Amino acid sequence: MKKLFKCSICGYIHEGYEAPEVCPKCNLGKEKFTELSSEDAEKIYDSDRTNSIHSEIILLAERIAKLSKEGIEINLDAKCVSAFEKAKDEAWVIKQRCKAELAGHMSNGKW
Repeated sequence: MKKLFKCSICGYIHEGYEAPEVCPKCNLGKEKFTELSSEDAEKIYDSDRTNSIHSEIILLAERIAKLSKEGIEINLDAKCVSAFEKAKDEAWVIKQRCKAELAGHMSNGKW
């Protein structure tokens, strides 16, 4: 059964039957890895999809902000510009909320 190992230097999480010979992120040796407990591994597996969803939402919010900026620059009329400015501001809030949630996940071991 595969296990999870965490690099004590950079935090990289490796899945395998044993720790890698060299960390793919910081290039340090196998001795820098510790095997995660089944409880900690479960947190990581359980949070994997929600972390990906937050990342996708961040990308979508960035796309909304970019489109809104384009609409503002076109400057068709005041109502249109106002709607785009609100969308841009709301996209910022959505993006920051997702970033804060991801930061919370990381601080709680939900990589």
